[in-house]
Amino acid sequence: MNHPAQNYGADPSGLIYGFVFDAEGAGTPTGSDEALQWLQSPPTVPGGFVWLHFNLSHTASSKWLKDNLQLSDLFHESLTDGSRSTRVELDDDMLVAVVNDVSYDFAFESSDISTLWLSVGPRLVVSARLQPLRSIDRLRDAVRRGEKVMTPVALLVHLMHDQGDVLINIVRNTTARVDEIEDSLLAGRLEPKRANLGALRRLLVRLQRLLAPEPAALFRLLRKPPEWIGEEDIGDLRQSTEEFNVALSDMAALQERIKLLQEEIAGRVAEANNRSLFVLTIVTVLALPINIIAGLLGMNVGGIPLAEHPHGFWWIVALIVTFTAVAAFIALRKPRD
Repeated sequence: MNHPAQNYGADPSGLIYGFVFDAEGAGTPTGSDEALQWLQSPPTVPGGFVWLHFNLSHTASSKWLKDNLQLSDLFHESLTDGSRSTRVELDDDMLVAVVNDVSYDFAFESSDISTLWLSVGPRLVVSARLQPLRSIDRLRDAVRRGEKVMTPVALLVHLMHDQGDVLINIVRNTTARVDEIEDSLLAGRLEPKRANLGALRRLLVRLQRLLAPEPAALFRLLRKPPEWIGEEDIGDLRQSTEEFNVALSDMAALQERIKLLQEEIAGRVAEANNRSLFVLTIVTVLALPINIIAGLLGMNVGGIPLAEHPHGFWWIVALIVTFTAVAAFIALRKPRD
């Protein structure tokens, strides 16, 4: 049942990779044709299932899924309905999950978040995505290393644990960046930091908006699970939900911290602007007497005072200095409490 490695990613059906899991939980790589043969043959021993992962950018993938696999209508509708909110629903005794994840080359941009669609049944797990995602690649690498996956739901739980780990790493890396910005703020360097904080906050807001519905959807599922899901799998799903809640709580706390830093930076910038405006006002007030007197004496009309006086210039200088000193005293004196 081994499939040549050179065919992975180039399957005409759009299959990126696939695995057949035996009753012991060991995964063996497979292709689309071998997977169909396994699904169509009656099970010889209890247990075992197939996991197929598809690239939706491949034009043949959606048609192949409809023509060859018995998937629920809800799964096919979720691929095209445009709704990307995270959810896990039960339809035709199958679990249909829409999971949001970060792209493989994640660079702390809100556009690096994409969607993974899953259909989980007793003998078949189908996952599909538009671009490479970190969590699903972590799951693939774990299976290739020989990690045991006993049931389809265990595969879903493993994926959710991987997604939680990716989310926690994002929170940790974001916290490190916020710490760096806070240190710069304490050192008085504000110039490039407001935009950085805004980008980080937008990223966290989008992550939380896309991921937050997942715990609630799982809780609804756990109340009335399908009969083929065992008690152990239900407990693992519940645990993964709790881990997600912790990660989302940390993300909310980090958003609040970023908001406080933004307010602190905005306050300091406003204070600096007020000081600059005050200095500009003082300079304008001090220059007002000389501008007024120079404007009056510069008029080409008769009767300008001191025009013929031998010390007229110095009298005007003294007058300007006097008015400037009075204006400076008025502008700079401290108001009484």
